[in-house]
Amino acid sequence: MSTGANVDPGELAKFSALAHRWWDPTSEFRPLHEINPLRLGHIETLVGGLAGKRVLDVGCGGGILSEAMAVRGARVTGIDLAEKPLKVAMLHRLETGVEVDYRLVPAEQIADEMPAAFDVVTCMEMLEHVPDPASIVRACARAVKPGGWVFFATINRNPKSFLFAIVGAEYVLGLLPRGTHEYAKFITPSELARHGRAAGLAQAGLAGMTYNPITKVYAIGADVGVNYILATRRDV
Repeated sequence: MSTGANVDPGELAKFSALAHRWWDPTSEFRPLHEINPLRLGHIETLVGGLAGKRVLDVGCGGGILSEAMAVRGARVTGIDLAEKPLKVAMLHRLETGVEVDYRLVPAEQIADEMPAAFDVVTCMEMLEHVPDPASIVRACARAVKPGGWVFFATINRNPKSFLFAIVGAEYVLGLLPRGTHEYAKFITPSELARHGRAAGLAQAGLAGMTYNPITKVYAIGADVGVNYILATRRDV
């Protein structure tokens, strides 16, 4: 792992402390388990299927999305800078036999080592946890092939997102541990799209992820007020 990585030690410690619970669908990571089929389906629909494609999962954590994409036939490399969650991902790989190449390496470094090597790059629920999200966007753009897809999932910054993502999810409903998110680190879709354009990524889709606290059901739709997924393609 290179020095000077684009990482917040406090954020690494936060997720490392919960690493052993990553694959428990009733734990603090329940939301990730519940939204995973939705975001996986969204990605597959846009890219025309994952089978045979080379995929980089940036900020893979315990490997929930990485494994799911590998099951669909992708050749997946999962990277993270939190060592404990990455070890959990490796242990789960042994249990399931699903092939994923996990590496403890910054996105910027793998982009330097493997430029234009991937058909698809995913960066889910990570940008709001790093000091310099624009650097991650640039790294993802360098790692993907010309014409390839890059997906970013993060949280909008507005009064609604503060109410739902922090007050509601962390303090009222208990969907996430308190302190998981910092409002100041949230990113608006326009800011993220601007980072993408500066890195040579053109917006190719924008969808929201919503949660109904009554039915306890997640859905993908047009409401990007809180959680959203920005799909981009690298300029050819």
